[in-house]
Amino acid sequence: MANEPLDNSSNFSLITGILFWCALVVVSCVYLTIPLITIISDVFKVSSSQAAWAGSAFSFAFAGGGLFFGVLSDRYGRKKMMLSGLLLLTVITPLIGSVSSFSWLVALRAFQGLAASMFPPSVLAYAMEMFPIKRRVTIIGFISTAFLMATIVGQIYSSFIVLNFSFSYVFYLLFAVYLISFILIIFFIPKDKTKQPDGSFFSPFLRIGDIFKRKGLPLCYIISATLFISLVGFFTTLGSYLNSSLFGLSHQDILWVRAVGIIGMLVAPFDGRLVAKFGVKNVLWCGLIFAGIGLGLLGLWANLIFLVSMSVVFITGIALALPALISLIGHIAGEIRAIAVSFHMFMVFIGASLGPILSIYLINHGGHLLAFEVLAGLLCLSLIVPFLIRIEE
Repeated sequence: MANEPLDNSSNFSLITGILFWCALVVVSCVYLTIPLITIISDVFKVSSSQAAWAGSAFSFAFAGGGLFFGVLSDRYGRKKMMLSGLLLLTVITPLIGSVSSFSWLVALRAFQGLAASMFPPSVLAYAMEMFPIKRRVTIIGFISTAFLMATIVGQIYSSFIVLNFSFSYVFYLLFAVYLISFILIIFFIPKDKTKQPDGSFFSPFLRIGDIFKRKGLPLCYIISATLFISLVGFFTTLGSYLNSSLFGLSHQDILWVRAVGIIGMLVAPFDGRLVAKFGVKNVLWCGLIFAGIGLGLLGLWANLIFLVSMSVVFITGIALALPALISLIGHIAGEIRAIAVSFHMFMVFIGASLGPILSIYLINHGGHLLAFEVLAGLLCLSLIVPFLIRIEE
């Protein structure tokens, strides 16, 4: 199932830019409703815990769908799967803005999550297979940057729209964004040459078990989950901390503090050069160390400038570690990289679902400092994992 890498270097920048943009706008959809919980509660006359299902329904569908559609991309091709996801998003997203029933809102957000889940594993597998080895970690770095930036961009976008328009326009305007993205993929992204596997429709799913037979690969998924438990847990804890009596910041102020973290994400596109020079495991270690230090120091001093600085250090570490981890998974997985990356995305969003639960529990039982330190401790424990993984060149 070998594909021929892209060989026209003049197109690399354009293709990279389009894939970055599409990854950003698709994954931002995961985080749209985080700032909208109160608005959804008011509009649909439901409790805040019920309103949170507008996000949870999407997340669960996104996690499960990513594993399912990542496997299917082996049979139908990466570009076809990306286009299918964007087309469905173009159809489903404006419908969400028009609903008057909360049950329909939750149902359509779940369908939207399934549609969005077609994109991330497919674009990562496409990057691994279609880009030359020397450019592979760089393109993965850009896509990883998009995934990370989406955690903030999605929240800023929906907050800005509801401040200037109504709740429905959050979804109406995304219709145009997804339509444009669909057109860009059709005309500017070369078709991959994935060969249809032998066997029945279900045979690719039987290969999921193969990822647990690759030495070292299951260990990588410990880091996949840990990174996003700590990342989403960090956002949850930070919001609560900044809203406490120590700082008393408003919702919008907190959002802009989070936005500063984008500075740390800008290191991810340079991961390729760092991996080429220092090796994938060394870059992964450095990322985990940076993230652990930044997160561990966060709650030690109640000073806003210090807090913002340590947030940037933490996110820089995550941005270093994530592309290196995806590259390591792809290297170990070989010809089953699409399934391996799909399972990585599944574990990422399991981690993203557990992060807020763990953080809220720790805040309620021990305060913000305990939450920051436990999340940092998880990152430090994950430093052991690369020692146990052997890379065969």
